[in-house]
Amino acid sequence: MKKRKLFLCALAALTAALTLSGCAGNPSAGESSESAGKDNSTASDSLADVELVVSDGSAKVTIEDGKFMAGGKPIWFCGTNTPWDNWDDFGGNFDAAFWKEHFHALHEAGINSSRVWILCSGDAGIRFDKDGSVSGMSDKFWNHVDQLMAIAAEEKIYIMATMMSFDCCKDGNRNHNKFRTMIEDEKLSQSYVDNYIIPFAKRYDSNDYLYSIDLCNEPDWIHENKEEGKLDWKPLVRFFGQCAQAIHRNSDILVTTGIGYIPNNSDTRGTNVVSDQLLEYYAGTDSYMDFNSVHFYDWMIEWYGVPFGMTPEEYGLDTTKPNVMGECSAKGSELEKIDLVSAAQQLYDNGWDGVYPWTSTGTDNNGGFEEVTAYSKNMLSQIEDKIFP
Repeated sequence: MKKRKLFLCALAALTAALTLSGCAGNPSAGESSESAGKDNSTASDSLADVELVVSDGSAKVTIEDGKFMAGGKPIWFCGTNTPWDNWDDFGGNFDAAFWKEHFHALHEAGINSSRVWILCSGDAGIRFDKDGSVSGMSDKFWNHVDQLMAIAAEEKIYIMATMMSFDCCKDGNRNHNKFRTMIEDEKLSQSYVDNYIIPFAKRYDSNDYLYSIDLCNEPDWIHENKEEGKLDWKPLVRFFGQCAQAIHRNSDILVTTGIGYIPNNSDTRGTNVVSDQLLEYYAGTDSYMDFNSVHFYDWMIEWYGVPFGMTPEEYGLDTTKPNVMGECSAKGSELEKIDLVSAAQQLYDNGWDGVYPWTSTGTDNNGGFEEVTAYSKNMLSQIEDKIFP
């Protein structure tokens, strides 16, 4: 009875949210922390044949008692965001040499995982039919992702694959209206699932180093911002549920969603739009998130505080699942004068299951490789057996 009451309250809150613009905050926060990237006109465009990785399962990431395990041993994700090299890499301008060199350098410095955007603007790789349905992905797209996944396995970098971003719905990107329409229409959403999500999950399920799929980068802005469509939460929740359900039914890959700020991932601070209850209500069984991945930047402090010194529970997250900091500035918190070394140490000490600073490539003014590797070396000196089990 109590669970049902909580669910009905959450459902009512979600329904109310459909008419609101969201919690107070910076409406362009996603833009300020995630720039459009480098000019993508000069990267190599190799389409060399790549053999798909078939792992023996010894490095497979699973979840036991709310914690990540790799090959049966505890793992802590000493991660980073390497979202792109040449914005729209996959099906666009992919440079295998960059990814090989960069992942090698990250591994040597103690990084064991990277969050990579598979679709950035949504203008490369994906194909839409005239009726708005997704017909599939280009051969070039699959070849580029094949190369990334092979490099990740070779360099032992666990991939969190972000399947799309709020940018796909953003004014100015060629397919933005197609993405908005696709999300709002259940049948069109299913074409995205059938011809992108399921083939992706099946294709790389045998590779232990694709450990998770992040369904969307900061969908908060698709809901809140006019320039990203200002869509209701209801179709977004149903869309994520369809995707998660398909991944769970076709692979052993873990599923999450990169939520932009904590009220949308918490039942105590707001309405958890990716809660098990809501996802199942709108999409059916098997539509849950395996772990939580929330983002934090300094503009949020006024409303939600600094998570580094909090446990996941104190920050408002469900602790029956692993919890990672999916994005935070590689500079830590400049307002609170907490550098990334200290921030990551606090997150680890407070029971978080990983951290993914933004970014290892220095895409904007949030720091880069130097800051990321300073924190990873500090963590490696303490918990090498949990970083490379």
